[in-house]
Amino acid sequence: MRLELTINGIPWQGEVEPRLTLADLLRDRLRLTGTHLGCEHGVCGACTVLLDGEAARSCLTLAVQAEGAAVITVEGLPSSLIPENAFQCGFCRAGFVVSAAALLSDGRRRGRQELAEELAGNICRCTGYRPILEAVLRYQA
Repeated sequence: MRLELTINGIPWQGEVEPRLTLADLLRDRLRLTGTHLGCEHGVCGACTVLLDGEAARSCLTLAVQAEGAAVITVEGLPSSLIPENAFQCGFCRAGFVVSAAALLSDGRRRGRQELAEELAGNICRCTGYRPILEAVLRYQA
């Protein structure tokens, strides 16, 4: 199928198989490997990208569903969004960064509990979440 979309502000067009996921397009075809694949069931959040400004699980989204859309990956976001020291292994980092960007895009300040609830769709196995939440709280200040 013919596909046209914008990825990190750059127009892209090409042929894709109807069953190709957006995550596989980004990682395998376009070499945007910041989008990680964790569970591949939409549970862990490691594959989160912005699809027309909304957080979306790219492992569950078919590439053809992004026809005409604007996709932003972690590579398309400011690198200073969340400090490095908020993460240990870094595997979940991209999903948290993209999810936080979507969450904070409305400019509304959130408290610790609200942030914890709204970022609950992202799983981290290393940090216990406190450093990540503290980093997002500092960023929105």
